[in-house]
Amino acid sequence: MALNAQLSAAAANAAADAVVDLLDGGKLLIYDGSQPADADTAVTDQTLLAELTFGTPAFGDASGGVATANAITQDSSANATGTATWFRVTTSEDVAIFDGSVGTADANLVLNSVAIQAGAAVSVTELTYTQPKSA
Repeated sequence: MALNAQLSAAAANAAADAVVDLLDGGKLLIYDGSQPADADTAVTDQTLLAELTFGTPAFGDASGGVATANAITQDSSANATGTATWFRVTTSEDVAIFDGSVGTADANLVLNSVAIQAGAAVSVTELTYTQPKSA
């Protein structure tokens, strides 16, 4: 028989909260290029466009397995010019936690524009983490 684990809403919320609690004081790194296979895969030829900082707490409590970031300190001077395509979030000790998509809508990380200019300010409209309820 196939594996078919299913989380309850309470378990999905607890799991999401456990993940995002690792991000208090951590970083949001925005890149161009192709997103790696997973958050354990090293960044190679992708360009770091911007680096923002999470507050403490970084996220509010999860609801329905979804945690939404609290206010994130903007990057007042972007590192490079490019098109934001994906992001990685890390702990304050630079340990990768999760990656996700970037867009102007319907993405894990929502920006006003995915076109980032070196030296320009970069701020986040919305960032969410969704805990899958099935494995």
